[in-house]
Amino acid sequence: MMRLHNLRPRPGARHRVKRLGSGESSGHGKTSGKGHKGQKARSGGSIRLGFEGGQMPLIRRLPKRGFNNAAFRATYAIVNLSDLNEFKAGTVVNEELLRESKLVRGDVAGIKILGDGELKHALKIEADKVSESAKAKIEKAGGTITMREPAMRKPTAGADDVDQTAKESETATKSKKKSTTAKAKKKASKKR
Repeated sequence: MMRLHNLRPRPGARHRVKRLGSGESSGHGKTSGKGHKGQKARSGGSIRLGFEGGQMPLIRRLPKRGFNNAAFRATYAIVNLSDLNEFKAGTVVNEELLRESKLVRGDVAGIKILGDGELKHALKIEADKVSESAKAKIEKAGGTITMREPAMRKPTAGADDVDQTAKESETATKSKKKSTTAKAKKKASKKR
């Protein structure tokens, strides 16, 4: 029987501390596993990944080709059905509620519901994406799922603003033409 006096950590949970600089017989004496001198032997002396001593690193020597879409990738917050069991039956589960309950954190493009686990009661779920298995389990539990509409991009300038900018550009080009013709006439008169 387990009691307070015979509680012990699991085998392998505790490790011996690596004793550094405690004599030659310790196996980690003298240089303490850091070798002889140099930048890495100093305290606080660490080199960042990819640093090649000041010479042009390999990542900058190689040519870059093609287009990488990683910067524009939309990341979705993943929520499993087993996580939704903490909400009461009939609750409207949306992004605000998931953020309050700390199931969704950070800046995400939307919420994706996955079918890991079982849903015990009916919920009204609002999400951006749902897997087929999750959808089947939600409907089986008597719940409903509504897909959120993707955020529409707002136009940077209205139709009136576009017309006004077009008119301004036309007047600017006309004034430039007039100034160039006037300069050409002056030059021609000076030559005579």
